[in-house]
Amino acid sequence: MAPMAGITDSTFRQMCKSFGSDVVYSEMTSASVLFFDSKKTLELVNFEKKEQPYVVQLFGSNPEHFAKAARTITEKVKPDGIDINFGCPAPKVFKQGSGCALMPEKELAKKIISSVCNNTSLPVSIKIRAGIKNMTAKDFIENICDLPFFSVMIHGRTYEKGFSGTADFKIIEEIKKMIPEKIVLANGGINTAEQAKNILEQYPLLDGLGIGRGALGNPFIFQQIKEVLEDEAPHAYTFEEISGIALRHAKIMHQQRGDHGIIEMRKHLGWYFKGFSGASEIRKSLMQVKSLEEIVKVIKVKV
Repeated sequence: MAPMAGITDSTFRQMCKSFGSDVVYSEMTSASVLFFDSKKTLELVNFEKKEQPYVVQLFGSNPEHFAKAARTITEKVKPDGIDINFGCPAPKVFKQGSGCALMPEKELAKKIISSVCNNTSLPVSIKIRAGIKNMTAKDFIENICDLPFFSVMIHGRTYEKGFSGTADFKIIEEIKKMIPEKIVLANGGINTAEQAKNILEQYPLLDGLGIGRGALGNPFIFQQIKEVLEDEAPHAYTFEEISGIALRHAKIMHQQRGDHGIIEMRKHLGWYFKGFSGASEIRKSLMQVKSLEEIVKVIKVKV
């Protein structure tokens, strides 16, 4: 499960794990906020054992902040790994000189990776894009390949493409040839189990896939991918089955965050209920719900 800001909280991670995701990530977490000992941020990256293997993703631009954040995460959160974001194209992140803005900053990028590797005993991974401006992913990896990071997840679209257009998985496989001793995962525009299988068959050197937006309203995509890889037909979920999954998601959200969790759940409900007869009316009603009972009433699922 690829990390997604505002999405991959504990509840969503639990849903993806329940459907076979091998590894899950936190939302992007500010290294600078952790540097100043934010208790609230530490609470946001806490996890339950059922989510493991679990990786905390950090973003920022100050190596000193990353160093302290790495120590704090290692000692207080105790996840299974730490990831560094070099791929986020969001304007509010990019304008801070973080995320994808760091890819062309060769020396700074190396200092950040080194600062994390030198301040944790956990495996360190990185998340990058296919390129930005004149810096390609291959150039970026060539610059940092001597550092002791464990794995890299590469979004196959450039910064300029954002989330549109076709992802370039060929460049990702070429990077695997550059660093055969490291884990290389492909990410970007993978929305169905069939797409996942085709990518892995076409680019056999890849170690695996990172599924991001393809899991929105569709956490069972991980199960479907594994079914297809076993040459089985992926299970086609019915409206009733999806209703039950959405309600289970909502119950966990309510358990963790109370009534406010139901408000946050609305976006997920909108993603769950697409492609069905009368879906637009159902989504319209779900955007107004304030309680589990109201969700049940709209989707008419048996509790």
